[in-house]
Amino acid sequence: MMMTLSLVFFALLFLAVPVGHVLVVASGIAVGTSDFPPLMVIAQQMFAPTQSFPMLALPFFILAGSLMMSGELGQNLIGFATSLVQRYRGGLGSVSVVGSAVFGGVSGSAVADATALGSMLIPWQQKEGYPAGFTAANNAASAMIAVLIPPSIPLILYSLVSGESISSLFFAGVLPGLMLTAVFVLVCNLSARFRGFPYQPAAFDWPRFRRLFWQALPALALPVMILVLLRFGIATPTEVSVLATLYALAMGVFVYRDMSWARFRVAVSSAGVSTGVVMLVIMGSSAVGWLATYAQIPQSFAAWCVETLQDPWLIILAMNGIMLVVGMFIDLPAAILLLGPIFVPLAQTIGLDTLQLGLMMVLNLSIGLFTPPVGTTLFISSTIARVSIITASRELIPFYLATLLILGLFSYVPYLTLH
Repeated sequence: MMMTLSLVFFALLFLAVPVGHVLVVASGIAVGTSDFPPLMVIAQQMFAPTQSFPMLALPFFILAGSLMMSGELGQNLIGFATSLVQRYRGGLGSVSVVGSAVFGGVSGSAVADATALGSMLIPWQQKEGYPAGFTAANNAASAMIAVLIPPSIPLILYSLVSGESISSLFFAGVLPGLMLTAVFVLVCNLSARFRGFPYQPAAFDWPRFRRLFWQALPALALPVMILVLLRFGIATPTEVSVLATLYALAMGVFVYRDMSWARFRVAVSSAGVSTGVVMLVIMGSSAVGWLATYAQIPQSFAAWCVETLQDPWLIILAMNGIMLVVGMFIDLPAAILLLGPIFVPLAQTIGLDTLQLGLMMVLNLSIGLFTPPVGTTLFISSTIARVSIITASRELIPFYLATLLILGLFSYVPYLTLH
């Protein structure tokens, strides 16, 4: 049964069928060509995760991001990020990095981050003299910060398969997000120094900075509000997501006064489509995960790793290697939902904290976002910059090295995982 599922799965992926449909069709064919379990069981397994109350946080966080970033606030965030780092070497490139950090605290989506920031920043950076390939690489890599800074959609999905609380995952995701921001800014700075990128130092404009800070404050306050409400048990993740949506709506209506019915309808429609895509992946992954558990694949895989590799550090290295390869071919949400049920039991077997595993998994699989052949943010950024994937990929080498450094630290230094 699992052999049939695997063959159908990879065949459909090769034919470029969307991952959600691949999961549903592969699990259906695998069950239909076997004697057990009955097809009705698969239908039940697909339906079950859609009835999870905490999963309501997913569409509301997506909607909050759509409402916040579709108006004037997006421009304010870019202005604030620019005022922070523009005067330093590599400052124009660093705007993309810092912009991703503050933007990610609102959107929670790397794809939204790469699209919105890239369309604004890449043409500007090229006009100022930055190489097109570098602007694409910088935008593609920086977008991964958005999936670590709360609210993070991938961390919500990991909580679904691991049982870890969303509040703990959100809190733990802040440090790797900030560390990635720091090392990417360093990459931009060193690239500017060694390659002679344009540099126009200017005195820090405090009046302008204060004005931009107050304009961007509503968006900057959102991730802080989310963490405080969750960390101190004031509200559940689902309640916080609803409050975030109401907060975003209030900002658009009463503070910026740029919310219209047309914009509201577009935001709701966009959030609905995004949620539908993710929910289809969740449903298909639930069916595949149940079949894998039925075939005892997680247990067998854990036993094989312990018997063959033995040392926990080797097992962690093998897990990272598998995730790096999988992330190159499968989208981040689907990869988390597929690998989570396999790696969580293995982590428990070797004494690896499942919270630490969650950070490892999101960091690792996020690299696939800007890695060929399926790198989503890489394709988006290359299209905006009008450069080939090969050109952008060459420029990504220092970003890969910086990301692997952070991944190694969070894989082997458990004290970096905040509880």
